[in-house]
Amino acid sequence: MGPGLFWNFPPKAGCTVPQSLLQTMLLSRMAGMKEQQFTEEKPLLPEKRGVDSDMVKGEEAPGGPPCPVSPAPPNQPPTPSRPTHRWHVIARHWLRQTRRRTSGVLPESCEQLMPAGDWKEHDIETPYGMLHVIIRGAPKGNKPAILTYHDVGLNHKLCFNTFFNNEDMQEITKHFVICHVDAPGQQIGASQLPQGYQYPTMDQLAGMLPTVVQHFGFKSIVGIGVGAGAYILAKFALIFPDLVEGLVLLNIDPNGKGWIDWAATKLSGLTSALPDTVLPHLFSQEELMNNTELVQSYRQQINNTINQFNLQLFWNMYNSRRDLEMNRSGTVLNAKTLKCPVMLVVGDNAPAEEGVVECNSKLDPTNTTFLKMADSGGLPQLTQPGKLTEAFKYFLQGMGYIAYVKDRRLSGGPVPSASMTRLVRSRTASLTSASSMDGSRSRACTHSDSTEGVGTVTHTMEVSC
Repeated sequence: MGPGLFWNFPPKAGCTVPQSLLQTMLLSRMAGMKEQQFTEEKPLLPEKRGVDSDMVKGEEAPGGPPCPVSPAPPNQPPTPSRPTHRWHVIARHWLRQTRRRTSGVLPESCEQLMPAGDWKEHDIETPYGMLHVIIRGAPKGNKPAILTYHDVGLNHKLCFNTFFNNEDMQEITKHFVICHVDAPGQQIGASQLPQGYQYPTMDQLAGMLPTVVQHFGFKSIVGIGVGAGAYILAKFALIFPDLVEGLVLLNIDPNGKGWIDWAATKLSGLTSALPDTVLPHLFSQEELMNNTELVQSYRQQINNTINQFNLQLFWNMYNSRRDLEMNRSGTVLNAKTLKCPVMLVVGDNAPAEEGVVECNSKLDPTNTTFLKMADSGGLPQLTQPGKLTEAFKYFLQGMGYIAYVKDRRLSGGPVPSASMTRLVRSRTASLTSASSMDGSRSRACTHSDSTEGVGTVTHTMEVSC
């Protein structure tokens, strides 16, 4: 007899029927079933109180003859006067549970890389090849979409799953459409790219994004990029400034590789496995030396979930990148820099710390926030998702898209925590005019030329949290 035929039901209040009687009744109801196959469940029919006609006359089971009613075993105490329709409900419950056990549906406890929801996968044809995109939701009025781009060695799941699964992040995602972009051939389960395939350059990867924006009908985006993804989003914002409302750039390095660095990378690739070559780009030396659980996990996942041939192509192209052609206004002739609000994020002792500091020197100080996170290692979105979520909330609030930020740990109103007070002050001081408008946003109100009356105060701040 198959598993699951004996169920130990929890005792109900006031129920005095022995367990042996209940099991006997259930077994007799199943006697006519030759196989554990069930048709689609039907709703219970109305019954008369005190009398269960199915228990008296027997019920025809799907695929078999009517189930006979077994007599009470000898020396069994009389059944109580309690209405018997409860046993019919219990039997139905047992059938329902058995059906679930045999239907082949994955149990709810199975680990899922992304939370359950209306996530939809798309393969979009762009001028430079196919692009794998995951999207949830639909464009909401004039609000921008939140578009993410992962680092080399990762994909959208490995890079952003922890961050977007954070409890506080749900307060944000419910107001925006979310769009995750995977670099060509980097998604989980991707087939190997053909031999001789010319991987898109970093500029071409940025040139793929307008097709994504147009395909889904986004008015604009707020980008979240890490490492290589931050470089791609910054390049996209330089080429198409009208499509980008704001950027959160983690571990960005705006400089191309020098000959010495390029040669060191090539030598490392000859003497080490690819995951061990990529890990120093993702994690701090302290994390690598301690061989933390996070490092071990990602070494295994990079090796097992990402096609190594495809990864090598992406890794080579990232190391062949050129300098981002941007400079702070007034430093060079015809200087070009990012026009949208930017939040730069880096962990202490992260491998990209110097690059982020260099990037900060190239941006407009009136709409740039530099956030250095303590005890976060190389990937703050994995080690400190709560703090990064809080910073992201205030970043959106400063842009005028979130009216207030409620701290779930407080029973009161929208009071910012002490660690982020300086950050929200720096954002709202330069963006006061944007937050005072009645639902409409003018890009002029979010740029540096909207700080009339604020003076020449520099709003670029290093906020440690």
